[in-house]
Amino acid sequence: MTKPPDPSPLQTTQSGLDHRLVPMRLWRKAKSLGTWDPAAIDVDEDEQDWEQLEDRERDLLLRLTAQFEGGEESVVRHLLPLLQLAASSGRIEEELFLTSYLWEEAKHVEGFDRFLREVVGTTEDLDSYLSDAYRQIILQELPAAMGRLRDDHSPEAVAEAAVTYQMIVEGVLAETGYAAYQTVLSERGVLPGMQALVQKIQRDESRHVAYGVYLLSRLVAEHGDSVWTVIERRMNELLPLVLTHIRDTLAPYEAPLPFNVTADQFLEIGSAQFEKRLRRVEQARSQSLDDVRYGGTGDGGKKQPSDTRPASLPETKRSLE
Repeated sequence: MTKPPDPSPLQTTQSGLDHRLVPMRLWRKAKSLGTWDPAAIDVDEDEQDWEQLEDRERDLLLRLTAQFEGGEESVVRHLLPLLQLAASSGRIEEELFLTSYLWEEAKHVEGFDRFLREVVGTTEDLDSYLSDAYRQIILQELPAAMGRLRDDHSPEAVAEAAVTYQMIVEGVLAETGYAAYQTVLSERGVLPGMQALVQKIQRDESRHVAYGVYLLSRLVAEHGDSVWTVIERRMNELLPLVLTHIRDTLAPYEAPLPFNVTADQFLEIGSAQFEKRLRRVEQARSQSLDDVRYGGTGDGGKKQPSDTRPASLPETKRSLE
């Protein structure tokens, strides 16, 4: 009698994708909303607007753009360990979303590079615009936390990486800068191409941060207060660096600051983003794992009429279970 073949490790041939999972919802949004091309944004008017700005205004926008560009490059460089971990842990739905995530971050790098070259007209070294606190977050804390995932797959290591990457770098540092940047440009009615770019980036980043909230919430629902303690500690470690960076970014300018911005304006946005993210993840302490995985639908991921095959989650390693 012929022995049946051993089961394959492929989820898609055994049970199919679980379309009810939060990462699959984010994947669908990425397909419909994330397919814009930074090279297609019209920047002709931006070139004219740039020449009309005051020197101090151009300097502040160049400083912020340099910080955005460096941050986007850094997140592109350091996302792969998380994607590889999702793949090795058998979480195909998360892996699918993370492929779109990496692609979108790459487009952000291209978009800011295009603005610097075609609108500002510079290829000079902009490292002097990076504050010491920025360097510590982007060039030390982020690579260390993400690089740790190559060898350490513990829930605590994953939590620390997600806090650093999605909660602090994207959810507080980047979103604070983008919100203030967009407000300045829209109120002045200048640089419409850059406004369009930042709007598209903000929409992408909202999905990226949503994934980070999902990942951390799942870890809290699975592993409890041991992981929550790591999240809370890491958030509180990094927030002072973000606030210091904001102050240092505006310190070179005498009052009134360019565009009449204030340090408090930036600090309030950053603090609000921090509190919002932390509260959202904390909710997982009282949620079931199914509520987290399926976005609190209350159906535990049960099949809907549109589903064609019963979905089951693969057995995974402790790191991403």
